[in-house]
Amino acid sequence: MPVRSRTAERYARALAAALTAVACLLLAGNAGPTAASGSPAPADGSAPHLGEPAPVHR
Repeated sequence: MPVRSRTAERYARALAAALTAVACLLLAGNAGPTAASGSPAPADGSAPHLGEPAPVHR
C-alpha cells in the first residue's frame, strides 16, 4: 500500500501541475504559422470579398 503523503505535498504538486498546464496553454495559444506557410494576411485586416451572401428562405 502506498504511503500517504502530507496535505501540503499534495497541494504543492497540484499547484505545480496547474502552473504547467497554464504555461502549455499559453505557449500553444501563441504558436502561429511559420513564415513559409504562404502569403501573409492583408495589413489592413480586411477579409477578401467572397461575393454576395446566400439568400435565406424561412
